[in-house]
Amino acid sequence: MSGQSLVPVLVDGDEVVTDSSVIVALLEERYPEPPLYPADEARRAEVEVFVDWFNRLWKGPPNLIADELEKSDPDFALVAGWSAQMAAALDRFESLLAGRDYLFGEFGAADCIAFPFLKYPVLGLPEDDDELFHRILVEHMPLGGRYPRLDAWVRRVDLRPRA
Repeated sequence: MSGQSLVPVLVDGDEVVTDSSVIVALLEERYPEPPLYPADEARRAEVEVFVDWFNRLWKGPPNLIADELEKSDPDFALVAGWSAQMAAALDRFESLLAGRDYLFGEFGAADCIAFPFLKYPVLGLPEDDDELFHRILVEHMPLGGRYPRLDAWVRRVDLRPRA
């Protein structure tokens, strides 16, 4: 429905909503229990800043790598630079999980936004998954046992129910 195979879509009657962060915010508005955002104003703002960072900055490098690799003559120096940015971000995720089970304490919007991307280096590709973008997430975020909190978080979130 979105015209892009990897973009989530929520269809509610005649309303069609794309973009995972918009979908999560809409679900929070319509179904506030259990909450996906903290009730505390400052804590909510922290989660919103994270979601904005994730959407604007973190998702940039894997998309740029995909675009570059689809060219007839990819610039592998550019790919290496973007790959390094992705790997460096893993330290942030590991730090966010220090002393807590989810990115901002309780399971919520940040976990919903990040999990679909961060699951790949931990869980790998499903057998029938041939998406270049997913392969990039596996190949350019090497965990190598250096991120035990992130690994445990992915496994915890993966056990949660989802559609």
